[in-house]
Order: sequence, then C-alpha cells, then structure tokens
Amino acid sequence: MQAVILCGGQGTRIRDVVEDIPKPMIPIGGQPILWHIMKMYAQHGVTRFVLCLGYKSWVIKRFFLDYHLAHSDLTVALGKHGAVQIHDPNARENWEVSLVETGLDTMTGGRVKQIERYIQGDSFFLTYGDGVADVNFHELMAFHRRHGKLGTVTAVRPPGRFGEIELDGSLVEQFAEKPLLSRGYINGGFFVFQRDFFDRLSHEPDLVLEQAPLGDLARDGELMAFLHQGFWHPMDNSRDYRHLNELWEQRQAPWRVWDSSRLRPAA
Repeated sequence: MQAVILCGGQGTRIRDVVEDIPKPMIPIGGQPILWHIMKMYAQHGVTRFVLCLGYKSWVIKRFFLDYHLAHSDLTVALGKHGAVQIHDPNARENWEVSLVETGLDTMTGGRVKQIERYIQGDSFFLTYGDGVADVNFHELMAFHRRHGKLGTVTAVRPPGRFGEIELDGSLVEQFAEKPLLSRGYINGGFFVFQRDFFDRLSHEPDLVLEQAPLGDLARDGELMAFLHQGFWHPMDNSRDYRHLNELWEQRQAPWRVWDSSRLRPAA
C-alpha cells in the first residue's frame, strides 16, 4: 500500500508561527508534522509514500536527502580527496518516498491527479500534511474493502469550524466543505480511494478535491465514512501549534502510536 500526502500548501493561516518553510515542515517536538504523519502510517505497515509538493518544495526534498546524515554519526575526511563515512548501525525508517512536483499554485484535486503514474496498486491512502490522529489504518482499509465503493473518508467530531459531511449510516449523502453551522461529523482528512477514482479527476490545476470530486462521489453513492471516535487534531494556526507541541512535551500525544510505551496517561 502507498500513502499519498498533500504537501503543497503555503499555510497562510499559520504564518505567525513560521514564514519560510512549507506547512508540513512545521515542527512538533523537533520533527516536522509530516514526519509524525508518516510515522503513524508506518506503524501500520504503510512505508511507501508519495508526497505532492508545491510551495518551497526543496525544503521537503532536502529533509529527506539529508535524513540519514542528520541522524547518524559521521567521519569527515577533509583535504583534497575528502570523503564522508556514515556510521549508521541502526538505520532508521525503512521508507520509500517519492517527492513529486505538482505545481506551486495547484489545488488539491489537481495535485492528486498528477501523481496517478506513481500509484502502483488498486487502492491507496490519501491525507493532508497538517493533521495528526490515532486512526487505525488497518481497520480503515478493512472497512474500505468491505463496502466496495470508490472512496472512504474518515469522519471525526472536532470543534465546529470545518467542512461537514451528511451521513446515512456510513454512506456519505452530502459533502459540504464550509457549512454555516456545525451539526455533526466532519472530514478528518484520512482517505482511501480505489485507483478508478483518478478517472474522475481532471488535470486542471484549479481542481479542488473537496468540491466537485468528493461532492460528485457522494452524490453517486460511492463515498463511505469510517467513523473515528478517537483523537484527531489539525495544525491550522498558532493555537493548534502550541497545543500539539504541549501534548508532545507532556508525553500525552495520542497519535504517537509507534511508541505508546512512552505515553503518560492523561490526568
């Protein structure tokens, strides 16, 4: 299985935290939130990633190019024939990461369409590069395979400031990105799609995934909701940034599923 992560946004609503890096590179506990998301998937056996890059893409590329160097002991031979020896007896993440340029101003649907050639299986995970959760991806995929529809969206109940989805049981009847009032579940951002979903996407750079593609999928009865009752939280602004870092520092980060032994029970 592969996980596609949307990493192209500029994060204008969180510029008061940092201005010179892409939003997925904003740190929680010293590591980019993107790293946390990938660790969540890897804990469930998903170690092949496709990153949809845009704003300051080189910052993300540089992070992965230097990943082993940043976490290893080095011996540097200076001089005319200098060399670098990497001492890495305990190699870290065994990930395969495809870093794909999907355009500076391309919208979410256009970005997903552009990575079609990198998807090798019949289905794939998709998420945003700015939210963490304790979603069980094994259960999410099992649910997706059981219902046989084109798409699955993880539905959560957070504060009422996000797009809403209307449900009939687990069937998504309506996908509303910006309702006036919050009445129930919202799009939690952890999707599974069949490969055939690409046929519903155009190459138009202004194609917004959360508008016509998901709306039409719901209208056609091809979008189901996986109800997640656990932890979910985005990083949309400086308040979210502080909250997530406080959870991490206090060892109360529920998304830290790869190291649950280090979690401190909440008071």
